[in-house]
Amino acid sequence: MYENNLALYEKIVASQPQIQRKGKANPYTSMNGNMFSFFAKDGKVSIRLSDADRETFTKKHRGKPSIQYGAVMRGYVEVPSTVLKNLALMKRWFARSVAYAETLPAKPTTRKKKAKKKAAKKKRAAKKKAAKRKAPARRAAKKKAAKKRRR
Repeated sequence: MYENNLALYEKIVASQPQIQRKGKANPYTSMNGNMFSFFAKDGKVSIRLSDADRETFTKKHRGKPSIQYGAVMRGYVEVPSTVLKNLALMKRWFARSVAYAETLPAKPTTRKKKAKKKAAKKKRAAKKKAAKRKAPARRAAKKKAAKKRRR
């Protein structure tokens, strides 16, 4: 079941050329920092839909709210296996999910923060290195000053 559903999820994601599948252990898709679909460890696919689309999907296909680690994921609906196996139908719903994700405000990614931290760390290391290079000259200057005071 897991491998079959994963293969179906891959096909569905591939139907939207502008979307790239991310995540090795937990496959997902995102746009502008907003995740809008994912493949859970139990082999189930969940997609993020607008309120109106989510209501329609739940009524037509008996979709349930997506629950991960005991918490209901707001905006996500679990795709029933019957819908997942119907690729034409699933591609339409996935396209709606992509369209909804495009309307969401962009989120800043954590990579920028990590890059800033890394740059700051490099800067501190460079300052330390420069200070070490200057240290012998400072020591020599202190010795000269001490000798002058003694005289």
